[in-house]
Amino acid sequence: MKKTLSMLLCVLLIAVAAVASAELPRYLDLKVGEDYTDIKADLMILNHRTDLADTKYPEYIAAFTSLYPNVTIKFDTITTYADDALTRLTGGNWGDIMMIPALDKDELPTYFIPFGTKEEMMEVYNFADQWVWDDLTYGVPSTGNAQGIVYNKKVFEQAGVTELPKTPDEFIAALQAIKDNTDAIPLYTNYAAGWTMGAWDAYIGASCNGTGDFSNRIMPHQKNPFSDRGDGTGPYAMYKVLYDAAALHLIEDDYTTTDWEGCKGMINQGKIGCMVLGSWAYPQMVAAGPNGDDIGYMSFPITVNGKQYASAGADYSFGINKNSSEDDQIAAMLFVKWFTEESGFAYSEGGIPIDKKGEYPAVYAAFEGIEFIPDTPAVEGEETLLNDMNAETELRFNAGGDAKIQEIIEHGFNGTKTFDEIMDDWNERWSDAQDYLDVRVDE
Repeated sequence: MKKTLSMLLCVLLIAVAAVASAELPRYLDLKVGEDYTDIKADLMILNHRTDLADTKYPEYIAAFTSLYPNVTIKFDTITTYADDALTRLTGGNWGDIMMIPALDKDELPTYFIPFGTKEEMMEVYNFADQWVWDDLTYGVPSTGNAQGIVYNKKVFEQAGVTELPKTPDEFIAALQAIKDNTDAIPLYTNYAAGWTMGAWDAYIGASCNGTGDFSNRIMPHQKNPFSDRGDGTGPYAMYKVLYDAAALHLIEDDYTTTDWEGCKGMINQGKIGCMVLGSWAYPQMVAAGPNGDDIGYMSFPITVNGKQYASAGADYSFGINKNSSEDDQIAAMLFVKWFTEESGFAYSEGGIPIDKKGEYPAVYAAFEGIEFIPDTPAVEGEETLLNDMNAETELRFNAGGDAKIQEIIEHGFNGTKTFDEIMDDWNERWSDAQDYLDVRVDE
C-alpha cells in the first residue's frame, strides 16, 4: 500500500512539474491561420470601445473565428473604462484579454504574461515599449495615436482662416474668427464627458516641447515645470490655450451639458469648429454624417524653434491574463497578433499602425513635415516615478487627471482664478512631491 501511494505521489509530482515547466509558444513566431487551428478556447475581452460593440466587433469576431472555428470571443465593453478597468483588474473579474489600464509597471507581471523582450518586440511593432517591466513587454498596442486637433475645414474656411495655426496666439485668433464669422462653436470642450478632458495631457510631451524625453525623464526632476517659458512652448503654453478659450467664451455657452456622442454629428454638420482629441477621433467624426470630407486633422498649435512636433504613442494596449488556461492564453496571443497585423483596425480607426510594415491612413496628410515623437520610457530605476509623482500631487498626468482640466475650464470661463494661480498651485504640488519622494531636482 505504501509503495502504491509512493508511486502515485511520484506520478503526481511529475505531472505537476510538467505543467509548471510548460512554456507558451514564442509570440513573434506564431503564424496566424496556420498554427493551432484546432485550438479550443473561450475568450472574454474587456475593452473601452462602446462605439464598436455592435458594428466592427462582430465583424472582427467573424473574421477571426473563420480561421479558428473552435474559439469563441465575447467583448465586454465598458463606457467608463478609465474609472472601472483597474477595479476589474484587481478584482480578477476581467476575462482573458484586456486593454491595460493605468497601473504601476512593476505590477505587470502580477496580472499579465509577457509577449517577448522589449528589444525584439520593438523591432516589429511601434510603441511596444509602452508596457515594459524588467525588459519584457507585457502589452501590445491596439493602435497608435498622434495628438492633434480634429476640425471642420469648411468652418475654418468660412471664418476666413486660410492657414492652419502654428502658435497659441494664432489658434486663439482662429477661434475668435470662427465666433465672429460663423454660427459654429469654436472649440467644443466635451467637459461633461470627463474622460475626454484627459486628452489634453497627451500633448504634454513632444507636442509642446519638441522632445520625447519630457514626460518621463525631464518633468519629474524639473523645478516648476508648469511655469511660463515666455516663448509659447511647454505645458504652460499648452494648457493656457484651453484657459484662454474658456475665458474668452470661445467654447460652449454651457460647458456642463456637452454631449460626447452628439458632438460627432455636430462637427460633421459644421456646428463645431474643432475639438482637441487624439487621431483616434478623426474617423468617428468623418463617419458621423454626410460631410466626412469636411473633417480634417491638424497638429497642436505650438512651434518649438521654428518646427512643429506631434506627440505620438500607443492607444490602449492588449494584456493577456496570466491566470487564464494555457489554451486560452495561446488563443489570446493569436487574436492579438491577428488584430494588430491583419484586421486593419489601426487603418480604419485613423491610427498609426502597430505593425511597422503597416500603411498610414490619409488622416495624417496635414502632418507633412511634422515629426511624430513618442514618449521616451523612464530611465532604469525610475519606471514608477511619474506615477508616484502623480499620486502624491493628485494631478495624474496621462493617468485619469480629468478633474484638473475641468477646473481650468471652470476658472477660465467664470473668472474665479487666473491661469497663473492655477499653474502656481501645480508647481507647488510638484515641488512638495519632489521633496516628499526625495527626487533629484534640476534647475
